[in-house]
Amino acid sequence: MVALAQGTWVVIADGEKALLMENITDAEDPNLVVVSVEQNDVPSNKPSDRAGRRPDTGPNQKSAVEEAKWKTHAKSLFVQDLANLLNRKGLKGAYKRLVLVASPHVLGLLRRRLHSEVLSKVVAEVDKTLTNHPLHKVEQILTSRLKPAV
Repeated sequence: MVALAQGTWVVIADGEKALLMENITDAEDPNLVVVSVEQNDVPSNKPSDRAGRRPDTGPNQKSAVEEAKWKTHAKSLFVQDLANLLNRKGLKGAYKRLVLVASPHVLGLLRRRLHSEVLSKVVAEVDKTLTNHPLHKVEQILTSRLKPAV
């Protein structure tokens, strides 16, 4: 399980929150310590992203309203900011190995925005959303998912 060797950074992200952690022990029994928590600063007074209906000009008529795209755009901007942070830290040598954990969509967005030198430090990817899991569960899931094939 080389992917979680000591000093490896693990980034767990969704479109609204990211945890940057470092493994301070060996790969057999990882101990992840939170280095940074990043959150999307979307104002709470934004309208819901659910489609609705609005009154129309005819009597007792209503028209459908298209879903707002602000939430999708905010998620994309957040992933861009996260990629910029990882690029800055990676190019300065803050980490030598990186494990990315996110949904397939967020992984794709993140992968496209990472610098090639930072991408070369990525040793594993896990397509799962774990941002709201406790750390001991995250450690268990990563240990089981990143076991080498025997």
